[in-house]
Amino acid sequence: MTDNKTPRRRSLLKGAALAAGAMSAPMVATAQTATTLRFQSTWPSKDIFHEYALDFAKKVNDMASGKLKIEVLPAGSVVPAFQLLDAVSKGTLDGGHGVIAYWYGKNSALALWGSGPAFGMDPNMVLAWHQYGGGKALVEEIYKSLNLDVASYMYGPMPTQPLGWFKKPVAKVADMKGLKFRTVGLAVDVFTELGTAVNPLPGGEIVPALDRGLIDAAEFNNASSDRVLGFPDVVKNCMLQSFHQSGEQFEILFNKTKLNTLPAELKSIIEYAVQAASADMSWKAIDRNSKDYIELKTKDKVKFYKTPDAILRAQLEAWDKVIAKKSAENPLFKKVLESQRAFAARAGQWQNDYVVDFKMAYNHYFSKGKKA
Repeated sequence: MTDNKTPRRRSLLKGAALAAGAMSAPMVATAQTATTLRFQSTWPSKDIFHEYALDFAKKVNDMASGKLKIEVLPAGSVVPAFQLLDAVSKGTLDGGHGVIAYWYGKNSALALWGSGPAFGMDPNMVLAWHQYGGGKALVEEIYKSLNLDVASYMYGPMPTQPLGWFKKPVAKVADMKGLKFRTVGLAVDVFTELGTAVNPLPGGEIVPALDRGLIDAAEFNNASSDRVLGFPDVVKNCMLQSFHQSGEQFEILFNKTKLNTLPAELKSIIEYAVQAASADMSWKAIDRNSKDYIELKTKDKVKFYKTPDAILRAQLEAWDKVIAKKSAENPLFKKVLESQRAFAARAGQWQNDYVVDFKMAYNHYFSKGKKA
């Protein structure tokens, strides 16, 4: 009896092993076909902005559990910073990290997600308009009109940017006239209205240009970025507060065709990683910018000045001229502007009426004469 059953038993075992192998094969194939996306930022590797790009990628990679991996290279690794949009659209890169104002030359309306006073909205309110007030659909409309194969995710509301770094501090509007000044986006038009000679250099080229005297003044973004890029090594005066870029956000780009090949699960992970990265970036910016602000004052001996109100008012007046001109030239510009205005009228009234003056509380605890 044993002799008769042994061959049959061996046959059954062999069949079970083959079946197990067949079942495991798709799992192995799935692991081998995990998708890797190559991204590039528009920032130097040492800049905190590039760190934000890496933070977003890590969130996607962690949540995707090996099914999707985003690798992020610094500016210039594949293409120059200002060529990122075209590189992503053409599929040279799978995606990228930058600011939408960099594509101002494609359509001036794109700069409205960063440049200008945004009808009194702070950066988070501009992002709220984008997500819930029609901004997202307008970006898609503009990119479609340009035949760009990209998907855009706006995130990460930036703190208000300084007027900039000056070899000599400015005290009045007349001091701006004739200055060779670096900025980007619609701020180019605003500062041109103020009489400056504008040069829209990418981030990594600003400090060398200041050092060589090719420009007299420049703005970039924040205490952390400005410090690591070397501004205090060549200039010791920084003017705080400005309307030229008071409501800017970051932009994460994907090649749209590539993105659409991903399963719904991975698209959802990307969507929620953007939201998580937006919050995390906001918190990190407060922590790091405040620390670097102190370092700039104490270690780097930078002198900070509040931008005079006369210059701030002149910016608003210059902005009004710029948007009137651009609206007449570009129907999409006018359409974006009207959408922002409608949202700002409602949301701005709510915020201004509801939000308490935090400066009053800060001064109560930290002004001179108060005990710790």
